[in-house]
Amino acid sequence: MRFLHTMLRVGDLQRSIDFYTRVLGMQLLRTSENPEYKYSLAFVGYEGNPAQAEIELTYNWGTDKYEMGTAYGHIALGVPDAYAACEKIKAAGGNVTREPGPVKGGTTVIAFVTDPDGYKIELIQRASEAGGAGLR
Repeated sequence: MRFLHTMLRVGDLQRSIDFYTRVLGMQLLRTSENPEYKYSLAFVGYEGNPAQAEIELTYNWGTDKYEMGTAYGHIALGVPDAYAACEKIKAAGGNVTREPGPVKGGTTVIAFVTDPDGYKIELIQRASEAGGAGLR
């Protein structure tokens, strides 16, 4: 088995595509429309399957807002430098909701960003991400 993607329901597909590509540096991998069932999909990521898991953005036509469930936590992204990543995100108009710093009770540097629909994205500083795609 392999982890393929995470699906998020979004209220404005283009706004979400812009956030994940322009603010977080992902690529728009593919899109599809389903007029019969009135929904559109966009897959974003730093690389497509099978190299990395993707995020599926689902827009159900006519629905512009969703209630956040209490069970959902966040998406986590590895970055080589959380401080630099947050500066880049802010410069691109993104919303940093927890500034970079050590996790409570530990030494790992983390930060949090919120996407346009309110989904939380954790940035985890890892030196091993220095050669990867995305936020550098």
